[in-house]
Amino acid sequence: MKRSILPILLFCLLTFCLPLVSLLPQAAGRAAAPSSAGQSAAGAGSTAAASTPESEAASQTDSAAPPAETPAPKADVIRVQNASTGEVLEVPVLEYMIGAVASEMPITWPDEALKAQGIAAHSYALYQRDHADTQALGGAWFSVDPARRQGYMTSEVLKSYWGDEYEANYQRLKELLEPLVHTVLLYDGAPAAACYHAISNGRTEASQRVWNEALPYLQGVDSPLDKLAEGYEETVSYTTQQMYDMLATQFSGLDLSGSADGWFGETSLTETGYVDTVQVGGAFVKGTQLRTALSLRSSCFTIQRTEEGFDVTTLGYGHGVGLSQCGAQAMAAQGQSCAEILSWYFPGTSLEEYAG
Repeated sequence: MKRSILPILLFCLLTFCLPLVSLLPQAAGRAAAPSSAGQSAAGAGSTAAASTPESEAASQTDSAAPPAETPAPKADVIRVQNASTGEVLEVPVLEYMIGAVASEMPITWPDEALKAQGIAAHSYALYQRDHADTQALGGAWFSVDPARRQGYMTSEVLKSYWGDEYEANYQRLKELLEPLVHTVLLYDGAPAAACYHAISNGRTEASQRVWNEALPYLQGVDSPLDKLAEGYEETVSYTTQQMYDMLATQFSGLDLSGSADGWFGETSLTETGYVDTVQVGGAFVKGTQLRTALSLRSSCFTIQRTEEGFDVTTLGYGHGVGLSQCGAQAMAAQGQSCAEILSWYFPGTSLEEYAG
């Protein structure tokens, strides 16, 4: 009886096990696939970890940057101080871009000029975040004056400013700028000081001529179309007494005791044609300081003696550094894109998605 049962048991065992043995190579092949796929995903999604040289990998490890798979938090608000009230406002990026563009350019200007202005305003705000003395402004990065339509306008101010056109104008800027809220002008991987002004004298000014720092992408470029802009050349007249009062109030140590014919002497210009220094009352005064003292539109100016006093003629409007807004308008009208406009006025910078 035992002999008859044994063959039956062997037959059943072989019948059950053989299919499992035949499946073993296929199972091994399927087990290898996730490992291979995992390597491909690492190469595509975290290239630095997969292919960075050891020296670069070590540098990344030593930094405080988050892991490659964890994106850095985006700067989703702009912190500004209301110059009139002292209040610090936290403004969402899109809202800030809309309010900044509306305060800086006419809504009727070409799309590409408006987009260039929006990117420049956002980039400059981030530059200020990284470099300004925010403690002096209560944590704000810089100051604006919405009520005076300077730098940024709130929705409330825009409603008053645009009136019945508010909804249409706001929607237009939103459609233009919303795709660009994470597009920033960078230099060496950091936000650039993408400053701007209304009209240059035909060439933009170098940053060190207006402020203390020489930035490589702010060394002046040709902007010849500015010469066609409305308000490019303006003349303001002062009486002799008015000129005396302004000079005596703003500057100490000037000798204005003699004839007014001799108050102004030698004038030196910067490489881009703006006034560097002027001899005034026996002392040398910087052109930017005299511009402020006389409330001039530009530091590209000439002073002429008249029977009644002085005529001061200016070319351009604003400090002259960075983006010329009228130049951007003219370039956009000729069909150039916002990227082309920004690369022209800020050479060496790049437009990139920025998560910092």
